[in-house]
Amino acid sequence: MVPIAQFLANTMSPLLVNVYPYFAYRDNPRDIPLNYATFQPGTTVRDNDSGLTYTNLFSAMVDAVYAALEKAGAPGVRVVVSESGWPSAGGFAANVENARNHNQGVIDNVKNGTPKRPGQLETYVFAMFNENQKPGDETERHFGLFYPDKTPVYPITFPPN
Repeated sequence: MVPIAQFLANTMSPLLVNVYPYFAYRDNPRDIPLNYATFQPGTTVRDNDSGLTYTNLFSAMVDAVYAALEKAGAPGVRVVVSESGWPSAGGFAANVENARNHNQGVIDNVKNGTPKRPGQLETYVFAMFNENQKPGDETERHFGLFYPDKTPVYPITFPPN
């Protein structure tokens, strides 16, 4: 990690990361509350190392990247979330309500950044369309905001520019 972090710092390039609370929750639902993974109220987590408080898993995951960059000696590297999403069908906890809650939560929260790094966080929601012919796990076909026929999977609101 150190050579990559130093390269990014030296070239003033961002680190692009994929942040998927869905997979963390799916793989460990006993220890991760669904409301915490989907930006719903009710769970607050305090990081004992930093003293920071988190109300959603997405921000905690992003701040873990910032902490790793700091440990690697590259605290100034900008983080860009190149993908984040939640499937609306096809597997455990993959449904329209959870997908909408997560994606709307991402959209609503990235304008304020994270507890460790307040300020706007450049983030991209995955994906624009469900990919009904994509191979692999069934959930992989259901990350889209829209069906292939361009109708919305669920309502979502983006802030005005």
